[in-house]
Amino acid sequence: MRILLTNDDGIHAPGLQVLEAIARKFSDDIWIVAPMEEQSGAGHSLTLSRPLRVRQHGHQHYSVSGTPTDAVMMAIGHLMKDQKPDLVLSGVNRGANLAEDVTYSGTVSAAMEGAISGVRSIALSQVYAREGMGDALPFEAAAAWGEPVNGALLAQPDRIKTLINVNFPALPADQIKGLKVARQGFHDVDRTRIVHATDPRGYDYFWFGLDHSDSAPVASDLAAVADGYISITPLHFDLTHDASLAALEAALADLTD
Repeated sequence: MRILLTNDDGIHAPGLQVLEAIARKFSDDIWIVAPMEEQSGAGHSLTLSRPLRVRQHGHQHYSVSGTPTDAVMMAIGHLMKDQKPDLVLSGVNRGANLAEDVTYSGTVSAAMEGAISGVRSIALSQVYAREGMGDALPFEAAAAWGEPVNGALLAQPDRIKTLINVNFPALPADQIKGLKVARQGFHDVDRTRIVHATDPRGYDYFWFGLDHSDSAPVASDLAAVADGYISITPLHFDLTHDASLAALEAALADLTD
């Protein structure tokens, strides 16, 4: 099995090393193509206004001067064009990718790009207990559970144009209760935080942050992780709100005839 590894934390991120150790449990044909620098929050964005550059760091090991989506497109469309991967693994992200945060996530978007390209894709994220942990974030849960979780997922039939989003709770590996398949949740409180400060020259600057939420809607990925389970959520990219189709069609009938 040929496996492509990527992330949004950058080519030197500790979580990518954890992911490589997990992937090597399944194959020796590992390719790493990841952003040169951290691209957290890049979402499913492409670089269109400047050229991309690719740097080789070793055998089948590359960085791309762009977003996670750029990295996957460069891998599948150029670096691996003679034999595309059988699997894309994205992560292990430093921090959760739950609920509506998946729309911001470069980690999830990299897996989404793999799925769009017809490759089975899994996004993996390690939840952290508090802000400001940086590289001190422990990946123990992901390292211990990554192999059995991915093994179980790979034993299932591939669901075309669908990716799997996995989140490991911020717990020691032996305290995790197991797996729980759950739908994508939605935070019911506004967690946006804008940090305002002044630089040494006297100019204002602003920094976005996301505060943790104690709210965990029932039967969601948020609730699963809050209860000590690894959340498993299938995602797809048909954003159509089916319940609105008939009502909109009726309301606009005079203009659509």
